[in-house]
Amino acid sequence: MTQHSPVVRTVLGPDEIARALTRIAHEILEANHGSDDLVILGIPTRGVHLAARLASRLSEITGEDFDARTGALDITMHRDDLRDRPTRASHPTRIPASGIDDKVVVLVDDVLYSGRTIRAALDALADFGRPRAVRLAVLVDRGHRELPIRADSVGKNLPSARSEHVSILLQEIDGEDAVVIEGGAA
Repeated sequence: MTQHSPVVRTVLGPDEIARALTRIAHEILEANHGSDDLVILGIPTRGVHLAARLASRLSEITGEDFDARTGALDITMHRDDLRDRPTRASHPTRIPASGIDDKVVVLVDDVLYSGRTIRAALDALADFGRPRAVRLAVLVDRGHRELPIRADSVGKNLPSARSEHVSILLQEIDGEDAVVIEGGAA
């Protein structure tokens, strides 16, 4: 009997990820008609690092300091799968000092899949105030939505089978930048 090894394909490398984040930064500024009242919140874990990179791009483009307007939003206690997987690491929520009331909050995540993570993020966000608008920026949208949630800015639309696994590798965590799909057999 022959063993099949999983097929691993790299679909984005470091340069493509950098370009995608630059494009997303421009899309955010265009949709918002500038940088007024923007707050960037990353969803742990990789969304926090992507949010920091996005804030850096926004600072480069606008000349404004986005570090003070960037934070993290822990969604652990708002997930709908807690009873299935009750032990989860929680991450500190860091809301910028300016708060989120009447601001345009951009939620940043690595992969948009079912939409359940974003639903949890919207619930968590309500604990901290009432934004004027909430936008969503993701590096990869792989489809298969279970909830009516759509990203406003997407680095790469990546149609994939449910049986495939999409991994985002980031320098800050994994020592390299890449988006890979694993699935199928060789």
